[in-house]
Amino acid sequence: MTATVTHTPHGSGRAAVAADTHMAWEQARQIAGDCVGRPLPVVTRPLADALGHALAEPLTALTDLPPFDTSAMDGWAVAGPGPWLLGGAAVLAGDRAAPLSGYGTAVPIATGARLPTGATAVLRREHGEFDAEGGTLRERSTGPGSVAAGRDIRPRGQECRAGEELMPASGTVTPAVLGLAAAAGYDLLAVHRRPTVELLVLGDELLESGLPRHGRVRDALGPMLPPWLRSYGADVIGRRRVADDRGSLREAVRDSVADVVVTTGSTAAGPVDFLHATLEEVGAHLLVDSVAVRPGHPMLLAGLPPTADGRARWLVGLPGNPLAAVAGTLTLAAPLLRRLGGHADPEPRLMRATAELPGHPRDTRLLPVRRADHEVAPLPFDGPAMLRGLACADGLAVVPPGGVPAGATAKVWEVPGQ
Repeated sequence: MTATVTHTPHGSGRAAVAADTHMAWEQARQIAGDCVGRPLPVVTRPLADALGHALAEPLTALTDLPPFDTSAMDGWAVAGPGPWLLGGAAVLAGDRAAPLSGYGTAVPIATGARLPTGATAVLRREHGEFDAEGGTLRERSTGPGSVAAGRDIRPRGQECRAGEELMPASGTVTPAVLGLAAAAGYDLLAVHRRPTVELLVLGDELLESGLPRHGRVRDALGPMLPPWLRSYGADVIGRRRVADDRGSLREAVRDSVADVVVTTGSTAAGPVDFLHATLEEVGAHLLVDSVAVRPGHPMLLAGLPPTADGRARWLVGLPGNPLAAVAGTLTLAAPLLRRLGGHADPEPRLMRATAELPGHPRDTRLLPVRRADHEVAPLPFDGPAMLRGLACADGLAVVPPGGVPAGATAKVWEVPGQ
């Protein structure tokens, strides 16, 4: 669904959308993801630079893991049943040990060391005792019994075999994935390029430091939104203030080189809300214009004219109120950025409401909540201009019109960084 744009008769430049064109929240979110034909191009990154990217192809093991039989404990590598004749230097991690000379022999070994050829098990240090006079090693009588073959050995290929798929394409490269890739033999990873984002913070009333004064307030979105956008896979390449001036806004939108321009404010019909007029002037195509969600219904998504080299661009217009802007980020920016970056869009969690989650009579509501086990509870201070509730939240509940009664199930999206 593309909203129909009409001009207001007062010449303010605001493009008005009739109330009956407010798009359902689920539909708006779907359009934000589907407007991307394919993820951004594949690039090759060293492991150190791949964090946060999406895998462009499955991560396949280049070797068996472990690549050889290793000791799972500090102790002795033993051959056959005891007692054992101890001989040879201790085998440390990274050593290439000589084979054991035969049944009834043993050698000290460290955790992670390659098992000598001929070893059948590892006797833990705390389970063995050495007779210095006889030069023999025995298992303590208080131990758990005879040393069974294979005990405390990590066999080759226990975790995976060479060629086995470890992670599917579109999986996010987390710190653990970096470790797995390194263990599996990778130096480079094929990933999708991260979408670049420029954040334009609109409003002459905003201060960047100090206390609110003379009718002006602190900018909360400038510090808050870049980390949120990065959590959805974006590379935030710039953040700048733009005055409440139609020409300045037009120039900033037209000249941005980012894949996605994110603006805050100017999405409604106020006297200095110039965003709709700006989009028309630069030749943008509105994809979403006002969503039936509270807070944040005057949000928008537009396709911008492509760059000179044919690269597609988008603009996400967020409302200026802080919690409303967060609602717009989850609704439009998150699915757009994840799809551009090649990430699979996660599903919300289904959780039981411990108390009523109040809703709006007609629209979807996004409500800050606190999770505990499989339950959620609403938080106070949830007005569109408030952040106190969100600061204590670790989720946003999707509350359908009319609300969710206590004991019922609600969909909950995770709050980034919590």
